[in-house]
Amino acid sequence: MKNVTLKISGYHIYDDKEENQLELITEGKLYTRGNSIFITYDESEFSGMVGCKTRLQFDEYGVKMTRRGSSVGIDTEIHFEKGKRYNGYYDTVYGPVEMEVLTNGLTNSVTPEGNGEVDIDYNISLKGLSEGRSRLNIKVHEV
Repeated sequence: MKNVTLKISGYHIYDDKEENQLELITEGKLYTRGNSIFITYDESEFSGMVGCKTRLQFDEYGVKMTRRGSSVGIDTEIHFEKGKRYNGYYDTVYGPVEMEVLTNGLTNSVTPEGNGEVDIDYNISLKGLSEGRSRLNIKVHEV
């Protein structure tokens, strides 16, 4: 297991213009299993999910993000795979909401050594609450 630093930037996209929504720098752990690279980190007060652990799994198909912990009512899992739709549930302050994610683009250069970045452009629909396009960028650096 390696210690890594993560710089996580989230953007909402309106009329093809990015608006910075979130930027977080945190420490995480990177390990490999089979052909997958995993990164785990604890959510912070800033994200509003204290007590929650996030795990990212990188493989040849895409990225899977899983959140578990005391600050989420249900465990959340999102699959990002270019050109594919993923249906699941997302936990909100109002309770679990049906979610659909369509991954428009995904680039990944994260290495088992603990360096690289992943960039994900996706549309997300939270049934009855919101719909929009977002981009998630995660830069990984070995400590």
